[in-house]
Amino acid sequence: MKNRIFYYYAPVLMAIFVTPVVYGQGKLDAYIQEGLATNQSIKQQNFVLEKNIYALKEAKSMFLPEVTFSTTYTKADGGRTIDFPTGDLLNGAYATLNRLTGSNSFPQLQNQSILLNPDNFYDAKFHTKLPILNAELIYNKRIKKQQVDLQKAEVLLYKRELVKEIKTAYYNYQKAVYATGIYESSLRLVDEGQRINTKLYENSKVNRTVVLRSQNEVSRINASLISAQKTAESARYYFNFLLNRPLTDSVLLDDIKTLPAREQLLGNSITGREELSKLRIATDINGNLTGLARSYIVPKLGTFIDLGSQAFDWKFNGNSRYYLFGVSLEWNLFSSGKNNYRVKEAIADREALASQTDYVQQQLLTELKVRQASMQSAIAQYEAAQSQLKTSQTYYGDMLKLYKQGMAIYIELLDAQNQWIDAQLNANIALYDTWIADAAIERANASFTIQ
Repeated sequence: MKNRIFYYYAPVLMAIFVTPVVYGQGKLDAYIQEGLATNQSIKQQNFVLEKNIYALKEAKSMFLPEVTFSTTYTKADGGRTIDFPTGDLLNGAYATLNRLTGSNSFPQLQNQSILLNPDNFYDAKFHTKLPILNAELIYNKRIKKQQVDLQKAEVLLYKRELVKEIKTAYYNYQKAVYATGIYESSLRLVDEGQRINTKLYENSKVNRTVVLRSQNEVSRINASLISAQKTAESARYYFNFLLNRPLTDSVLLDDIKTLPAREQLLGNSITGREELSKLRIATDINGNLTGLARSYIVPKLGTFIDLGSQAFDWKFNGNSRYYLFGVSLEWNLFSSGKNNYRVKEAIADREALASQTDYVQQQLLTELKVRQASMQSAIAQYEAAQSQLKTSQTYYGDMLKLYKQGMAIYIELLDAQNQWIDAQLNANIALYDTWIADAAIERANASFTIQ
């Protein structure tokens, strides 16, 4: 009876257990582009880049004319005065003129006390100034442009890190989904085994231990299935978070069955790393900061013109209107060594940047070597897992035949079954670990092309 039952159900169970999982094609690249377009961290860095671009435009505008309008009005009483002896100077002459002319055309004048503060006086003007030669503005514009390039490198750095995170999260989610599928197939298998063993026990073909062990296997696989489902759920949440999507959105999966290309294991190039680009740009900025500190040697030359009107009692006529044109020259001849100290600070920063660049270069090269070693280990684990999978599958098939023939006990069949389940799980983990290691190398050598 036992042989006939297992002979009938074994092909069905085998078919259930090895049912392949079907996935879509080419989904990861689309998710990466979506993540690069919607990720909040990238958006924040783009806002900073936009700010730096405006700062560069501001620096360029400093070479253009600047026009301002200003006006003042003063009302005064009291304060300092100037005594002007108008009467003493002119009254004698006026008296003589009146006698000679026989008239009173020339009145007697009083001595004047003139208020220095202008009373009821306004001055309104348009002031236009234009720098002709200013080394500080030249270096400032260069620095602002390099700061834009620096922020562009920072954006690329965030994007490259995001690509790696998206790929890693995607592979972890796919790994968890596939593990869930393995446990679901295993649960169907042990459920069917429990049902058959129960029937056999009712027909006194097996003892109660077989039934109890079958029940334990159902409970164990069911608990593992729930754990795998929660792991997949968490992985999906994190993946959607990276893409700035609702956490519960579904994720389409690619059909990954082979190892990644092994070209990543070759080469030691890290020249594309944004970290090194940032240090190179920082060194260029430091050079311009040094030039800025030395710019005091070059005099500042500028020009200005005022077009306005000034008069008492709000009069506006040809006499009140005026223009004032001028050229200004400023040359810093002595500052108690302040400018020399600034130059020395910039030189010290340059030396620090050179040392930091050497350190970071070695650090990035070490990272690449470590990532390549990790991928080699992952490939070795995958190849071993594939060999174990074939062996365990053969072992399970052989043990199933022996059990059907009554030449093996249920515990031996169960051991073979568990070895096969574990081998599938290990092969699944090993496969996606190679792709995760590949993504890490891709990040380490900056080989992913970012538009």
